[in-house]
Amino acid sequence: MTKILTPTAEHDVAAHDGLWMSPADAATVTGWTLKPEGMCRAELCVPLPASAVGTNEVDVAAFWKKLGGPAIASDQRDVWALGAPADERNAALEGLEAPDFTLPDVNGVARSLSQLRGKKVFLATWASW
Repeated sequence: MTKILTPTAEHDVAAHDGLWMSPADAATVTGWTLKPEGMCRAELCVPLPASAVGTNEVDVAAFWKKLGGPAIASDQRDVWALGAPADERNAALEGLEAPDFTLPDVNGVARSLSQLRGKKVFLATWASW
């Protein structure tokens, strides 16, 4: 099993050779459905090169990169992270609203930013780079 982390969920799917998986698993992970014209969501379809579609499988990493989203893997390639595409990140920044996330507080209780909407929040971040 391969663990895939997306901006909104965590999935365990059967994947091989990177992120090749069944169309059903691809739809679960990405929210896009494989059709003859490409990966589709509602009326929007993204054509895929023939190299990204196999017999009853699709290369989700290739599709995700075509959307403009980052796709990275652990060294063992058993955990993947699919980040939000740039246009989604830019739209969130334009709204001046922080995206929702959940982290434990100092007492270990999980807290979501959305629980604090309408209240003043001091958010401190740090990175070593």
